[in-house]
Amino acid sequence: MLAQALIFLLVLIGLSVPVAASLGWLGLFMSHFHSMMPLDLALGDIAWQNSIEFLLVAIPMFVMLGEILLRSGITERMYNGMVQWLGWLPGGLMHSNIGSCALFAATSGSSVATAATIGTVALPEVEKHGYNERLFLGTIAAGGTLGILIPPSINLIIYGLLTDTSVPELYLAGFIPGLALAGLFMLTVIVACMYRKSWGGEAIHSTWAEKISSLSGLVPPLGIFLVVVGSIYAGVATPTEAASLGVIAAIGLAAWNRTLSIAMLKRAIEGTMRTTAMIMLIILAAIFLNFILGVIGLTQALAAFITGLGLTPMQTMLMIIGFYIVLGCFMETLSMLLTTAPLITPIVIALGFDPVWFGILLMVLLETALITPPIGINLYVVQGIRKSGSLNDVMIGILPFVVAMFAMIGLLLVFPQMALWLPSLFY
Repeated sequence: MLAQALIFLLVLIGLSVPVAASLGWLGLFMSHFHSMMPLDLALGDIAWQNSIEFLLVAIPMFVMLGEILLRSGITERMYNGMVQWLGWLPGGLMHSNIGSCALFAATSGSSVATAATIGTVALPEVEKHGYNERLFLGTIAAGGTLGILIPPSINLIIYGLLTDTSVPELYLAGFIPGLALAGLFMLTVIVACMYRKSWGGEAIHSTWAEKISSLSGLVPPLGIFLVVVGSIYAGVATPTEAASLGVIAAIGLAAWNRTLSIAMLKRAIEGTMRTTAMIMLIILAAIFLNFILGVIGLTQALAAFITGLGLTPMQTMLMIIGFYIVLGCFMETLSMLLTTAPLITPIVIALGFDPVWFGILLMVLLETALITPPIGINLYVVQGIRKSGSLNDVMIGILPFVVAMFAMIGLLLVFPQMALWLPSLFY
């Protein structure tokens, strides 16, 4: 039954059927052939009950926050500030790409938005400074993945909702692994540029006066991050309310920078509505599918199959990791999260693993899926911004960073306290 469901889903995706429609059709298919009851009649009730979930309101708020930062010019000033502080390293602006992605990820909560935003600002610099284009493209695609790991993260909110895990704890757990992964990406650039100095282009040196002056571009996004995350841990706001505070802060910054206008807000709202509609449709289709799978007994059958293998908890975890790495080559990350987290997380908890730790590990696995061909979304985002050349350039440029992600997965397995130390201090 599981193989049948997976094959059906992959066929639909292979036929370029939209992800939400693929998940919905799979739910109807499984209901028709494996249930005695007309489960499709529950679709309306499922959609309504989950659409009014208060936590989900955070999603359009975080999307709008990123849209305002992009369209008000705050992101471009942030990137220029990163150039002043990181441009002297071997690899120059490639470190600025990663640093800017990390800082933007701490405000937008979306990997695709992070890659698209930083890529738009950074790509014109490739030829100007003589960088290896493939490696440069790789830093944007890889840096963009930080959007679903560094808080605030939309995917962590969805994981918390699906598995009944505390979102504030997940946010705390994502800090150290997120910064560590950004550090691994930068180390990858340094090693590559030491191996081939010509790949690093020209370094950009700045005086201390220029660096201090550039802080005006770095402090505002950091301030928004402190408003959003700080209000959560100060007990002032829930994650949803904190996202709303972030939007207000972003509008205030746009007004301060004299880039606030009706036209800018209109474009930001239109972008927010498009992105939110896509995300919510996928979420509702996936929740309907999970309901179908639970009723027909596939969830319980999968749990019984895995526990019946007689493997140790760590062997089972390695098998789960392998499953996600393979699945990530063929499936979009949000649909992966929505369809597998409710199935896999109860098994992981039964094996004795912490659900907060697994949530962070799952985010890294989803990040890997964002940059592994042929379905890696960030690869297509970067290529779409580039508008010339072959997609193979992006795929080749991302390979060293995939290795860095595997290293991050290994670190989380060996040192689970990387994710659990901060939550243990607060909770």
